[in-house]
Amino acid sequence: MPAVVRFDPFRDITSLRDEMNRLFTRTLGEGASAGSAWTPAVDIFDAADAIVLKAELPGLSPDDIDIEIDDSVLTLKGERRFEEKVEEGRYYRVERAYGSFTRSFTLPNVVDTEKIKADFKDGMLKLVLPKREEAKPKQISINVAK
Repeated sequence: MPAVVRFDPFRDITSLRDEMNRLFTRTLGEGASAGSAWTPAVDIFDAADAIVLKAELPGLSPDDIDIEIDDSVLTLKGERRFEEKVEEGRYYRVERAYGSFTRSFTLPNVVDTEKIKADFKDGMLKLVLPKREEAKPKQISINVAK
């Protein structure tokens, strides 16, 4: 005869919460801001003449960022350092993540790697990856016979 279990409507929610807490602790350690690495947010979109990549890199300067291309793989590397010291007092909270990051993206073969341009302004890195001429869409006109 099966055991009688008391119905608890919140048991599944509590179980889900505990499992999520374990997942985050395993993935991020004891705290995301406790010196762990961070990953900048990136948007990539396809324009008519180029592929454009935008990366949010607040608190960094262009000297803190390395951009490399090796065998059709674009790699962004950098580091955000925690340098602020409090002479008198203490921190109540440190929520911003610090440390090094690496992001790699495989480039499609349509990119002309010799003409890539990088701009950095207000913590935003913008890479313009021009397409090769033969890869750009072409408009074909139709001749009407008279």
